Amino acid sequence: MILFFSNTIEGKLIRLDEDESRHCLKVLRLGKNDIIHVTDGEGSLYKACISDLASGRVAARIIQTTLSPASRGFRLHIAIAPTKNSDRFEWFLEKSTEIGIDEITPVFCAHSERNRINHGRLRKILISAVKQSLKTRLPRLNEAIAFQEFVNNPYPGSKLIANCLSGREQELQHIYNKGNEVVVMIGPEGDFSESEIADAVKTGFVPVNLGESRLRTETAGVYVTAMVNLINRM
Repeated sequence: MILFFSNTIEGKLIRLDEDESRHCLKVLRLGKNDIIHVTDGEGSLYKACISDLASGRVAARIIQTTLSPASRGFRLHIAIAPTKNSDRFEWFLEKSTEIGIDEITPVFCAHSERNRINHGRLRKILISAVKQSLKTRLPRLNEAIAFQEFVNNPYPGSKLIANCLSGREQELQHIYNKGNEVVVMIGPEGDFSESEIADAVKTGFVPVNLGESRLRTETAGVYVTAMVNLINRM
């Protein structure tokens, strides 16, 4: 099944945007009366029949709607420092979405080598990953935020901060409990500063490590996503 994305749904009519319409018509060579599958990124999967191709934009009539569960039984929020190489950060977004993540917050830290992101481009990467993995829920991508502001905000569930400064912290799989809502902070290439870790602990974050290997920022993000998903499937 090939999955399209649209957030333009009017009653029983779905409209694809310019890029999705081009892929549908020019790449897949679909046409009027062909069946397509579309998600709105909010848990709905639509089976629809192409009904109009005016101006090269696809409109389709909904035949069937399937709703996915509102909750996976747990919730994962990763707050992560954007990497100096934007391709690596985009790789994290793609792979974590394919595996299963609910919310992502880019966080600027003391050792961050990037202090700006292209939110629109990152959202497109998330949409592409949702379609690739045949998911119907688009992860929430928050606006970038400063470290201090992030740790001072309230969050439900467990609050963890991954770091490699001391190596004496418990490993993630030994401290995270199945079924829990959790937010995990992952630092930049130079890790969090000692003062940042101390400030996070003061606001209720628990330090954890991700094993014996020193992981790149984007690898750590994918590791956390995979581990939390695995724990919840055991």
